[in-house]
Amino acid sequence: MGTIWGLVIALVGGLFIFWGRTRSSFLVYRLLAARSRLLWGDRVHGFYQVAGGLMIIAGVLIAITA
Repeated sequence: MGTIWGLVIALVGGLFIFWGRTRSSFLVYRLLAARSRLLWGDRVHGFYQVAGGLMIIAGVLIAITA
């Protein structure tokens, strides 16, 4: 079961990287970015790229150790 969750986390991390690189207009990303913009300002897209990378690493580690 941990393998599935690890892969789901890695997939969401990949979406974060994609959305951050393209500055997506997808509703979910716009909502997340609007909340994060209060703290990160104009660097919000870079923040989501880094967060996505960390999620991929964490997801792979969860999948491997499960």
